[in-house]
Amino acid sequence: MSTLRQHNRSTAALKVRDIRLLIGAVGLFSFGSRALAVIIGFQIWKITHSKAALGWLGLIEAIPAITIAPFGGYIADHFNRRWILIITRSVSCLCAFAMAWLSFGATSSAVTLGGLYSMIFLAGVARGFADPAGTAFEAQVVPKHLTVNAASWISSTWILSSVAGPALSGFIFAAIGASKTYAIIGVLFFLALICMYRIAPKMQARPEKEEKVIQSIVTGWRFVRHNGILLPSMALDLFAVFFGGAMALLPVYADDILKVGAQGLGLLNAAPSLGALLITLAATRKPPIAQAGKNLLWTIAGFGLTILVFAWSRSFLLSMAALFFSGVFDGISMIIRRSIIRLMSPDDMRGRIASVNGIFICASNELGAFESGMLAAWIGTTACVAVGGTMTLVVVGVTALIGKQLRKLRFDPHTMERLNAPKVQPLQEAESILQTMDPLDSMERPVEE
Repeated sequence: MSTLRQHNRSTAALKVRDIRLLIGAVGLFSFGSRALAVIIGFQIWKITHSKAALGWLGLIEAIPAITIAPFGGYIADHFNRRWILIITRSVSCLCAFAMAWLSFGATSSAVTLGGLYSMIFLAGVARGFADPAGTAFEAQVVPKHLTVNAASWISSTWILSSVAGPALSGFIFAAIGASKTYAIIGVLFFLALICMYRIAPKMQARPEKEEKVIQSIVTGWRFVRHNGILLPSMALDLFAVFFGGAMALLPVYADDILKVGAQGLGLLNAAPSLGALLITLAATRKPPIAQAGKNLLWTIAGFGLTILVFAWSRSFLLSMAALFFSGVFDGISMIIRRSIIRLMSPDDMRGRIASVNGIFICASNELGAFESGMLAAWIGTTACVAVGGTMTLVVVGVTALIGKQLRKLRFDPHTMERLNAPKVQPLQEAESILQTMDPLDSMERPVEE
C-alpha cells in the first residue's frame, strides 16, 4: 500500500494532459537544441581549428539573448506567453533548416562559417524572448501543489534529451554529415512546436498597474536585487558555470587531447547529462530541498572538483566519469534553483524574474564559452579548464561566507504553502516554519483554481 502511495505521488504531474504536452515540447526541443550545440561546435572546429572561433560562437548567441531578455521578460508579463513560445519555436525551426541548407554540399569554409554564425545569432534573438516566456508559462500549466514533482519530471525530461541528443548526434554526424543532421533537428523542433500549440490556452496574471517598459523591467530587477535568496542563488550558478564550464572546449579535448573524434565528442557531451538525469529521476521521490541552501552550496563545490579532475585527465574513461559526476551535482543544483525561482516569484512578475534568470544563465553558458575559448587560446586548453574549476571553488567559498539567507534556506510543505500565497511571504517567516515533513506530502492537496 505504501509503495502504491509513493508511486502515485511520484507520478502525480504526469496525470495532467497539459503537463504531458509541456514535457513533450521540452523533451523534443531540448533533444534538438543539445544535438545542435554539439554539431555546430564540432563543425566550426573542423572548419577553423581555432579555439577562439569556439569562443566567438558562444558570444554570437549571447549578445542577442542577453540584450533582448529584459524586454522578453516585459513582453512575457504583458502578452500571451503561449503564443510567444509558438512564434519563437517557429524561428528556431527555420534556423535549423537554414543551417541544413547552408551545409548541403558545402566545400567553402568561409561561406558556411558566416551563414552558421548568422543563424546562431537569429536563434539567440528567439531565445531572448522564449526563455522568460517558457519559465513563466510553466507556472501557468503546472498547478502549485504539483510544482516540485513537475519540476523533477521536466528536469528529468530535459536531461534525458540532453543525454540522447549529444550522444546520438555525434554518430549521426559521422554517418550522414552535417546537412542531414541539421534537417533532423529541424523536424524535432517542428514536433516540439506542435506539442506547444496543443496545450490549452491558460489564464495569465497581468501586472496590476501599467508601467512604462523600462520602469517595468527595472521593477523586476529591483525585486531580484533585494531578495536575499533569488540573487545569491542566480549569481552562484552564474559564476560557477562561467568559470567552471568546460563544454565549449570539448571539441578540442575530443579531437586533439583524447583523440576520440565526433563519436567521442557526442559521448563526452552526453556524460554530464546522464549523471544529471539519474539524480533528477531519484529526486522525483526525494527532492533535495529540505536543506536547499546548504545542498546548493555543496553541489556547486562538487561541480568545481569534477571540472578539476576533467582538466588534467588524459583517459577517456576518467574524463567521462568526471563529466558524469559534474552532471550529478549540476542536476541537484538545477532542481533547487528551479524550485527557488518557482516558489519565490509573484505571479505577475514571473516573466521579468525569469528574464533576469535567463540573463544569468546565458551569461554563464555563452559568455563562459567565450571566456573559455579566448583564455584557452592564450594559456592553453588544460590550464584554462583547471583555472575554471579552481575559481568555481573560490566562488562557493565566498558565497557561503556572505550568503547567510541562502545558507539557511529550507523548503517543506508548510514553507511552500506560505510562499504560494498571493503575495510572496518574507523569507524570515518561511525560515521559522516546521522543517521535518516530506515535501511530497503537499502534493496530496486538491488542485486549487
